[in-house]
Amino acid sequence: MGKKKENHEQENMPKKLKNAIYEKKLAELHVELVKLQYWIKQKGLRVLMVFEGRDAAGKGGTIKRLVEPLNPRGCDVVALGVPSDREKTQWYFQRYVTHLPAAGEIVIFDRSWYNRAGVERVMGFCSDQEYREFLRSCPEFERMLVRSGIILLKYWFSVSDEEQERRFQSRATDPTKRWKLSPMDLESRDLWAEYTKAKDEMFFYTDIPEARWNVVESDVKKRARLNCIQHVLDAIPYQDIMPKPFKLKARVMDVAAMKGYARPPKESQKIVPDVTTKY
Repeated sequence: MGKKKENHEQENMPKKLKNAIYEKKLAELHVELVKLQYWIKQKGLRVLMVFEGRDAAGKGGTIKRLVEPLNPRGCDVVALGVPSDREKTQWYFQRYVTHLPAAGEIVIFDRSWYNRAGVERVMGFCSDQEYREFLRSCPEFERMLVRSGIILLKYWFSVSDEEQERRFQSRATDPTKRWKLSPMDLESRDLWAEYTKAKDEMFFYTDIPEARWNVVESDVKKRARLNCIQHVLDAIPYQDIMPKPFKLKARVMDVAAMKGYARPPKESQKIVPDVTTKY
C-alpha cells in the first residue's frame, strides 16, 4: 500500500521543464515585463510585490528572473537585514514604509513584514503580544496600502519537505551556494511542523479580499518562475507602449576634434589579463 501511494504521488508531481522550452518562454515573458514597466511608468502606477515562503523555496531565483530585463531605476528589490537597536524601538512597519514605491515604480520585498509571523514567531524573536498585535495590524496596514492606490501582490512559495531537504543538501556541498545556508536556515530544518502551523495561522488572518495570498507551487523551480512572472503580468492590465524599433543614422566621426591630439599608448594602461586564450 505504501509503495502504491509513493508511486501515485510521484505520478502527480509536476515534471521538470526542458531548458529549451523554459528559455523560450522566459524570453517571451521578459519582453512582456518590459512592456509592463513602460506602462507602469507612463501611468504613474505604484506596484508592490511581497515574496515569502520557506527557506530554499525558490523566491530569490524567481525575483532574479523577474527583474533581469527591467530598468533598475524603476525597480527596486528590498531585502532588509536584522533591525538595528533603533529600528527595534520603532513602529513595527516603519522601516518597511520608507521603501514603498512612488509613482511609476516597482518595489519587490524579498521577505517583508511577514518575518514577524514566520521566523520571529517560530524562533521566539518576538513576544506573544507583539505577534498578536501584528495579526491585528497587518490586514489594516495592507488595506491602507491598497486604498492609497498601491497595487499589492503577495506571493507565497510552497515547497515540499522532501524537495526543501534536497536543496539544503545541494547547498551544503556546492561552494557557490553554501552562503545561502545561514544558521537560521539550518535550525529551520528541524522546525517544519512549527513553520507549517505559523504559515497556516498567518494565512488565516492575512489572506484578505483586498490582498490575497498567491501560492506558487515551487517544487520545480523553472515552472514556479514562469508561473509567477505570468501571474504578475496577468494581475496588472497593461498595453504595449514600448517604443518602436528605429534605425540609427550613420555615425559621423568628429575628425576635427581629434586633430593634433595624440592618445596615450595602450601599454600605459593596466589591462585585465585575457585568461580565455587557454580555452
